[in-house]
Amino acid sequence: MPDTPTLPPSPRVLLAGGDAAELEFHADALRRAGYEVVTAGDATKALQVIVHQSIDVVVAEARVAGSTDAALLQEIRRRDLEIPLIVLTPLGGAATPTLEQDVFRSIEAPAAEEQLRAAVRDAVVLATAQRVRREAESVAPPARPPSGRAPSERPLGDRFLAALAGIHMAYQPVVSAETHAPIGYEALMRNSERTLASPLAVLEAAERLGSIHLLGRTARRHVAMTLSTSPPIGSVYVNLHPADLADEDLYREDAPLTEHAARVVLEITERASLEAVGDVKGRVERLRRLGFRIAVDDLGAGYAGLSVFALLAPDVVKLDMSLVRGIGEDLVKQRVTKSMITLSRDLGMELIAEGVETVAERDALIRLGCVQLQGYLFARPGPPFPVALWP
Repeated sequence: MPDTPTLPPSPRVLLAGGDAAELEFHADALRRAGYEVVTAGDATKALQVIVHQSIDVVVAEARVAGSTDAALLQEIRRRDLEIPLIVLTPLGGAATPTLEQDVFRSIEAPAAEEQLRAAVRDAVVLATAQRVRREAESVAPPARPPSGRAPSERPLGDRFLAALAGIHMAYQPVVSAETHAPIGYEALMRNSERTLASPLAVLEAAERLGSIHLLGRTARRHVAMTLSTSPPIGSVYVNLHPADLADEDLYREDAPLTEHAARVVLEITERASLEAVGDVKGRVERLRRLGFRIAVDDLGAGYAGLSVFALLAPDVVKLDMSLVRGIGEDLVKQRVTKSMITLSRDLGMELIAEGVETVAERDALIRLGCVQLQGYLFARPGPPFPVALWP
C-alpha cells in the first residue's frame, strides 16, 4: 500500500470577524467537515485565541484581516510565519493589497460550503507540510540512522509534504530572435526537499500519492502571487499535468490564476497521456473561455506525435530540446524542425524552440524560421525575472 500523507485528527480553524449569522454559517459548514472551529467576532478576541491556542488555519473576514492596526496578522506572523490565512472578501472585493503576499486564498463571502471546505482542506495540508519541514530542519540527521534507514527512505508521504511546503517557482525567459528581448517567461517548479529535488521526482511522488491536483494548485497559486505584484512581462507559461484537466479547481472563476488568465499560457506536456482524461476538447474550451491560451510542450518527444494538434488545437507549440540539440550539424533534425515550423505557421500557431544552449543551435533555428527561443544560452531559470542575454 503506498504511503499517504496524514493530517491531524482534528485540525483547528480560527474564524475571525463577520456578522454573527455569517460566522455561525461558516462554522457549521466546517464542523460538519470534521474540523474543530474557534470563532472570534473581532480582531481583539482573535488575538486572544492566537495567544492561548494552537491554530492550524485562520479564516478572517477582510475588514478584520486588513484592519488599520494589522494586529491580528502581525500576531499570526510573529507566532507562526507560515500559518495559512484565508481571507473572506466582500462580494466583488479583493484582499487588502498589503496582505496579498500573506494570503493563502481569497474567496468572496458568504462562501459556499464546498468552496470554503476546499480552501480549508488545502490550507490544512499545507500547514501540515510546513510543520513536517520545520521538524526535519530542526533535527540534523545522524551520520548512521539507528534504524539503518537512509534519510531518503523517509515515508514518501512525509517527503512529498516537505517538498510541497518548500515549493517556489523559477522563471526562464522566452526570447524574440527579432528584438533579442524577452517576450515572456516559463514558470518552472523548484523545491527545497533534497530527496525529491527534481520536478520530475515531485510529480512522480504526487502521482503515487494521488496528490497531483494539490501539487498543481500549489504551483499555480505561487505563480498567481508573483503575477499579482509584477509589471507586464509578456506571456507566462505554466506547466499543466494532464490529470490537472480533471480538477474542477482549475476552472473556477475565483481561482488564483484565473485572475491573470489573459497573461497565462497553460503548457500540456506531450509526454504524458491524455487518454485518462474525459472530454479533453471540452475542458480545453472551458479554459479558453476563462482567457487562458494552450500550449503543447515537448513536441517531438512524446509518443503521440502530431495527433495532439487535432486534440488540443494549441495556440503555442514548444519544440522539444531533443530536436534542438546539435541541430546546426544534423540535416534530419533540420528537415523535421522546418516541417514543424511550416505546419505551425499554416495553422496559426506560435512555435518556441526549447533547450537552446549554443550560438550554432540558435542561428540554425533562426535560419529555419523559428523566431521564439528559450534555453540556457539566454538565461538560466531564476527568481522573477532573469535578464536575458544575446551572445
